[in-house]
Amino acid sequence: MSAGPEEALLPRGTSYGALVGLVADPLMRRRAGRPWRIAFAVSGMLTLLLAGCTAWLFLRGIGILGNNTAVVWGFPIANYVWWIGIGNAGTFISAALLLTRQPWRAAINRFAEAMTLFAVGIAGLFPILHLGRPHYALWLTPYPNTQGLWPQWRSALVWDFAAIVSYLTFSLMFFYLGLIPDLATLRDRAQSRAGQVIYGVLALGWRGSARHWHLHDTLYRTLAAMALPLVVSVHSVAAMDFSASLMPGWQETIFPPYFVVGALFSGFGMVVVLAALIRWGLGLQAIITPRHFAVMGKVLLAGSLGMALCYGTEWLSAWQAEDRAEREHLRALFTGPYAPLYFAMLGCNLLVPQLLWSGRLRGSIPAVVGVAVVLNIGMWLERVLIIWNTLSHGYLPSMHGVFSPTLWDWLILAGSLGFFAFLMLGFARLLPAVAMHDMGKLLRRQRSGA
Repeated sequence: MSAGPEEALLPRGTSYGALVGLVADPLMRRRAGRPWRIAFAVSGMLTLLLAGCTAWLFLRGIGILGNNTAVVWGFPIANYVWWIGIGNAGTFISAALLLTRQPWRAAINRFAEAMTLFAVGIAGLFPILHLGRPHYALWLTPYPNTQGLWPQWRSALVWDFAAIVSYLTFSLMFFYLGLIPDLATLRDRAQSRAGQVIYGVLALGWRGSARHWHLHDTLYRTLAAMALPLVVSVHSVAAMDFSASLMPGWQETIFPPYFVVGALFSGFGMVVVLAALIRWGLGLQAIITPRHFAVMGKVLLAGSLGMALCYGTEWLSAWQAEDRAEREHLRALFTGPYAPLYFAMLGCNLLVPQLLWSGRLRGSIPAVVGVAVVLNIGMWLERVLIIWNTLSHGYLPSMHGVFSPTLWDWLILAGSLGFFAFLMLGFARLLPAVAMHDMGKLLRRQRSGA
């Protein structure tokens, strides 16, 4: 999937100064357009909606949600797993493409890494919303105290806290390290004194010397190598929330790799959507080209095939277990009350991405983006159904029940999407959405014919 010189990712004759201008001018010299202002206002209102719903949830308790005595997790944990899956993909994509020397990485890695930071931060909110007693969230941290209270490591909540904090901290370091050369470029191009000071402080005295680049690249590649096992371990922890239990349908050794594949699948889908929006909103058609979407379409297709393997393994394991509860759970997937949603999920995750076998459709940006939107809906349904199907059909018939989301469940989900959009829109106006120094390296390789 690498792009050679015969499949140029940049227009012929492009100069480094022109590339820097394309990325930096929207921040330095161009005022935000009307579409951006409208989107920012709408996402800001949705962010306020999330804050209001959170305040009401803390005031009234989790009884306002659809959680019941059978389905005790519901939307909050499903949303947590969905958001952390999207977040896990950004750093992994950037690090994996860096280590495999994929030249098309240069156009997407910056906003993919920003996506990670925002999505993981939002994911970390949902376990707190689900606690019921959010003022006890501090007890998840292993802080020294005089009362001898320490986290209960048999609780999945503690695993989640450790995973989220570790991954968020690492992703922030990786993102900031890659941003330093571009901050220095913005410092040098800033026309106001405030911009020069702010970007200058953030650039940490970067001068672009040979020694600076040597140290930067050495550390950057080292962090990239560390990122890959970290991503796998973090989402495996989220999978162990389920597979470490005794519930039918959750006792699956395939859950850790299954969740990792699903995270990369949904995360790459979100990257495709963001690439299209940033390309249109910032006028980066010369940098984010149809070639990028064609390559990302191949990745989405591979992810769909990986998900098909995971689903098939899950079904086969449940059938071969010869356990009554496991087989009953498998039957409920296809004939139970959530069966229409389950078939919709399979259609979104397995059938629709098969359209990308067509080279013509992979070359169509609307087609690739449409598939990415559909698969993210399907992956959200998967997270929801993993919880609903198992908890609705446990071992005890007296505990069987059906989950019905309330208005507050939907409002919190909509608010989290708005909050994510609010953060991404702010990022696009304050920091370069494309790594200018990576594009410069790509330009030099293209000129040298490498």
